[in-house]
Amino acid sequence: MTVESSVRHMEVGLGMGKNPTLICAPIMADTVNQMVELMHKAKFKGADIVEVRLDHMKSLDPRPDIEMLIRECPLPTLFTYRPIWEGGEYNGDEISRFDALQLAMELGADHIDIELKAAHEFMNHIRGNKPEKCKLIVSSHNYEYTPSAEELGNLVARIQAAGADIVKFATTANDITDVARVLQITVHSQFVNRQVPIIAMVMGERGIMSRLLCPKFGAYLTFGTLEEGKVSAPGQPTIDELISLYNFRSINTDTKVFGIIGKPVSHSKSPKLYNRAFKEAGVNGVFVHLLVDDVKKFFETYSSPDFFGFSCTIPHKEVALACCDEVDPVAKSIGAVNCLIRRPNGKLFGCNTDYIGAISSIEIGLQDGASQIGSPLAGKLFVVIGAGGAGKALAYGAKEKGARVVIANRSYDRARDLAELVGGQALTLAELNSFHPETGMILANTTSIGMQPNVEETPISKEALRYYELVFDAIYTPKITRLLREAQEAGSKIVTGVEMFIGQAYEQYERFTGLPAPKQLFRDIMADY
Repeated sequence: MTVESSVRHMEVGLGMGKNPTLICAPIMADTVNQMVELMHKAKFKGADIVEVRLDHMKSLDPRPDIEMLIRECPLPTLFTYRPIWEGGEYNGDEISRFDALQLAMELGADHIDIELKAAHEFMNHIRGNKPEKCKLIVSSHNYEYTPSAEELGNLVARIQAAGADIVKFATTANDITDVARVLQITVHSQFVNRQVPIIAMVMGERGIMSRLLCPKFGAYLTFGTLEEGKVSAPGQPTIDELISLYNFRSINTDTKVFGIIGKPVSHSKSPKLYNRAFKEAGVNGVFVHLLVDDVKKFFETYSSPDFFGFSCTIPHKEVALACCDEVDPVAKSIGAVNCLIRRPNGKLFGCNTDYIGAISSIEIGLQDGASQIGSPLAGKLFVVIGAGGAGKALAYGAKEKGARVVIANRSYDRARDLAELVGGQALTLAELNSFHPETGMILANTTSIGMQPNVEETPISKEALRYYELVFDAIYTPKITRLLREAQEAGSKIVTGVEMFIGQAYEQYERFTGLPAPKQLFRDIMADY
């Protein structure tokens, strides 16, 4: 069963309002007192349940320590005592570990977690003596890869057969399409077979989607950390991100999935922009980061209309165009798309909003508030650095406005090919420093040179910048790149990538939702960047 057909089953079988998926905060500390403090912090941040990681404590006196942890905890508890062989910190004997978990059950823990590899031994150890209140989570972790759908189905069956009240498995994403198999198993377990509750997630940056979308697919809980970076497994978001950034509580079976496709992609501010706008407009959608290696494989895998709209960034804009069933004529001319919509019939439509955002922000930068007939770019020498998707968009847009276009690129062949398309001139990047046939030129960087973390890189010398009236950089992390800083020092006007980002987002939002773009809201959100 594909994710698409699984989702159809799910939509017919269940309609929810506010989702019941819990947010679980992993509590990792050296001492009982520190753990209690973190438990209260978890409640304050909005967690529903805490996972008490006994294996992270420096020393454990089981009865008084567990008794205090349960007594002082303001939320339901899940006790985990993870051994080293399953990715945890515990390196002692199994009997002591089992005794501590059994004690947690007896003292009132709401859940305990035991590994599938140890489940049979543990069940023998407790002789079936488990309080009714306590739910047994049987878990399996694969830190190397995500097995096939058939293997995952067999794994779930083995976990159930081990006596689980709740099934839990975590795999590792080597490709974002690995997540689809886990979502498929989750949907099938919950809405088709009506099996026991399931916690299913995919670890690593390529698997983050599984942690955010789990309410849509019926998972029992997801993990949210108290602070960024303090994770109990790779790829965990924070509680704040789940609730405030991704509107996690509102995600349900009917929620449409949107995302930014790129590599790298974690720097993108698109989720901050769109999720806030969705919430304020009452749009049932969630916008996520999508770290994609193979664009064609991604679209083939996530072919359900539930995966509705995508922004596309470096380096996938040209390849994404080839994946589209329909392409806007302007995007076809440019040879790149940065916005894709899945039609109700499953067809993929692509368009380009980059050139609108970039060119309009450059024109505003040149005008200085003065009104004029025609574009201020008309007749200007417009130098574009980069011949990729964004470079093509800028070159096309500048030509349409009457500018004379020059393309500078590391590879001269790519620069020449694009220059021929727009009737312009080609240079290598190395030639750019000595290229100044006139003053008052426009420079637009569309490459990733100078983007975090390589913030000290720049595509052109400071000396050469004095020939440019205005310098634009498509990068917006950081907002002021070295290129823009040095351009300002050389006396040029500057336009940041934030301006382009906001400009291109207006049209994308309207295409995603059919609603007018909340322009002031977008500007307010991006004012901090």
